[in-house]
Amino acid sequence: MQIQYILELTGTCFFAVSGALVANKKSEQDWFGVTFIGFITAIGGGSIRDILLGSYPLVWVDDVAFLYAIFFGILMTRLFYSFIQKRSKERFIFDTLGIAMFTILGTEKAMDLGVNPVIAAIMGMLSAVMGGVIRDVLTNEIPVLFRKEVYASACLAGATLYLVLDYFGVERNACYFFSILLISVIRYLAVKFNLTLPKFKV
Repeated sequence: MQIQYILELTGTCFFAVSGALVANKKSEQDWFGVTFIGFITAIGGGSIRDILLGSYPLVWVDDVAFLYAIFFGILMTRLFYSFIQKRSKERFIFDTLGIAMFTILGTEKAMDLGVNPVIAAIMGMLSAVMGGVIRDVLTNEIPVLFRKEVYASACLAGATLYLVLDYFGVERNACYFFSILLISVIRYLAVKFNLTLPKFKV
């Protein structure tokens, strides 16, 4: 089993957990409501990427294992909800690893389809953040892109590093590792030290 496939299933599971946590905290929904939000969070970004790139069938339509990963994540959220809910660090880790994995996988898929590297980086970012944006809209939250915290820009930084390393012929797994690590470190430092991008309006 390739590392790409493992990362994609793991990222899907992490995003499902993130979506289920937000859905239940927001309105204490039933199983269907939480599952739906978790599903949209997990597949939203990748589906938008594939539609824009004209890549069909969509990943989760072509491989039922992605649905199993989503259901597993939601089930684990239900079983360990109290444990996870009390630990903000663990929730942060789930979300950070999710966006890091999806960014790099989305970037690589776009490159495999022959698009310009700049477009590939943008597609990687969309893969990572759009599921969360849809989740926030559905749960009446301010979309994560419009909050002060560093989020999408961390994804772009990781995607750029991946493209640079790949250009210089760095081994594929090393590209994955260092790019995911960069996104995770940027997110951690941004949250720990309350770092934000400069405001547009002075």
